[in-house]
Amino acid sequence: MRCCELGKTDDQIVEVLKVAGKPLTLVEIAEQMGKPPKKIFGGLRKLFESGRVNCDNKTRTYTLTKE
Repeated sequence: MRCCELGKTDDQIVEVLKVAGKPLTLVEIAEQMGKPPKKIFGGLRKLFESGRVNCDNKTRTYTLTKE
């Protein structure tokens, strides 16, 4: 697994998920950040690939991984 540098958007996604304290969908995350889902998807994908975020395929929701 390669290490990824987190950008500003990625940090914001992590913060939104932290504050929410519950699984959120892509659209919910995007709404809370005031950005289009397309902009958020790339960040979520990077966070998922780096092991920082989990995705539930049934509900299509995202949560932070336990550290």
